[in-house]
Amino acid sequence: MAFLGLGKQSRTVGLDIGSGLIKLAVIDHSSGRPTLAQVAVTPVLADAIVEGEIMDPSVVADAIRGLFVSAGVKRKKVAVAVGGRDVIVKKIQVDRMGEGDAYDVVRWEAQQYVPFDIEGVELDFQVLDPEGEGVQMDVLLVAAKRELVENRATLLADAGLDPAVVDVDAFALHNAFEVNYPDAMVGVSGLIHIGHEVTNVNILQDGVPVLTRDLSVGTRKFREDLQRERGMSAEAADQLLQGTERSPDLEPFVKNRGEEIGVGVERASAFLSSASREAGQVQRIYCSGGGARIPGLADTLAERLRLPVEVANPVKGIAARDDAVGGLHVDDVAPLMMLAVGLALRKLN
Repeated sequence: MAFLGLGKQSRTVGLDIGSGLIKLAVIDHSSGRPTLAQVAVTPVLADAIVEGEIMDPSVVADAIRGLFVSAGVKRKKVAVAVGGRDVIVKKIQVDRMGEGDAYDVVRWEAQQYVPFDIEGVELDFQVLDPEGEGVQMDVLLVAAKRELVENRATLLADAGLDPAVVDVDAFALHNAFEVNYPDAMVGVSGLIHIGHEVTNVNILQDGVPVLTRDLSVGTRKFREDLQRERGMSAEAADQLLQGTERSPDLEPFVKNRGEEIGVGVERASAFLSSASREAGQVQRIYCSGGGARIPGLADTLAERLRLPVEVANPVKGIAARDDAVGGLHVDDVAPLMMLAVGLALRKLN
């Protein structure tokens, strides 16, 4: 599902504009099997993006432009995503009808679930059981404030780019997981994307995103914990967070923040169970984003949730060129790239 799609290309550029890092992934679709051709990453100045909101568009546009230049990517059409509190994803039921007749009905129903003016949103939906025979059908509804979509398009235009696809974070992540982890498409799975400032919790039921939640915790909180309680510099804290070994200095903060994320996952799961009698319990968890690399965090979440927790690899199920990651270490960069790869997996029709 995407708000806007155009053009047909053999390669798709996925651009993940995060609060701490901007990530780029290029997928080549020409062989029939998606192949990761290139990834690139650049930092963005502190506080230029806060909780997904772009505070200094010129700084961010410059960073995006510089990333494309340094990576040597000349394509101007890109796939991007929006997310956060101005995006609503909801599974609803409406009377069964043809998809072509459903738009007006779904738009009217959406007014019950969208907490902002329906006239100011971009709305899309997908019928989940088009071959069903019941009197009602399940519909996945997504709505985003039009201002959010327009601001993202303006930012890209300032960077000299064209948004060929504007997607939703949860769906782009789902796209990457569907390709790389087909087993996660059966039963109930939790996808936890731990970013710089926000952790996105997405719960899938038989491959369908049925609930999304944003938690106000990310790698920035871990770094601030270390700076405040251990007197570390930002650079020293980041080095510890991006390391491969667990550390006594880091352990208590991993436990505390891991508990915080775990409680958020449990509350989301409980809400889903109370809202739908058909919903089962979460059976497995996959982590992605920069926070997924924090030593010991996956183990802490597994202990708290009493579930298997795996750090996701966005190229587990797709081919990758030997030089795709350049001078980066694949184990370090892989969790960061889940959203960008999910966007780049879109074929631009």
